[in-house]
Amino acid sequence: MITRRQLLKKGLLLGTAGLAAQHGMLRAAHASDGSKSAAPTPPPELFDSQALDIEFWVKPRTLDLIRPATGERSKLLYWKDGEVLEPAYQQLCHMLRDVNGKQTAPMDPKLLETLWATQAYVARFGMTRPLEILSGYRTQASNQRLIEEGVPAARKSLHMEGKAADIRIPHLHEEVLGELIQSFRQGGVGFYYRQSAQGGWIHTDTGLQRSWKG
Repeated sequence: MITRRQLLKKGLLLGTAGLAAQHGMLRAAHASDGSKSAAPTPPPELFDSQALDIEFWVKPRTLDLIRPATGERSKLLYWKDGEVLEPAYQQLCHMLRDVNGKQTAPMDPKLLETLWATQAYVARFGMTRPLEILSGYRTQASNQRLIEEGVPAARKSLHMEGKAADIRIPHLHEEVLGELIQSFRQGGVGFYYRQSAQGGWIHTDTGLQRSWKG
């Protein structure tokens, strides 16, 4: 019987294989000289991000983000030698702004760390597409409008404090993404499943550790 964890591992591997094929990374099973070609290697324990070594956490941090709502994309080195680079941080806050309320607010650096760690982790296995930001900071008015429209939004949402983001990574199932983010133990994780071409999304925040499905 296939366990839930095995199923989720398979989800990441299928996503990795799909991306690799799309970008021409996968070759024939045997090269012309008869040797086997290299392919993305599955992680020994997909969700055990706590096993990452110190080298992972001290290297420079670059975030590659896209806002589907506006078509904007930014790839920024924002942290190096233990310090946040202020110009890049300000640009990331702009990328995570309330695009409806047209306001920018300071984003929690801890949230940026979670976004970076998630992207850097899956990049180890060939998944290098930009991380999609569906929602970042929200003004109180924008948050209230979502509630009135029936969109899942808490009345005291951490989005209004710059401490939450709704994200997805193309070709990566939302449950796999959410389980990975949950393993970082940095705050709340909401799983939003949707039957659509783009799939669902994951809410991540820097509040209390908790999880839910919406």
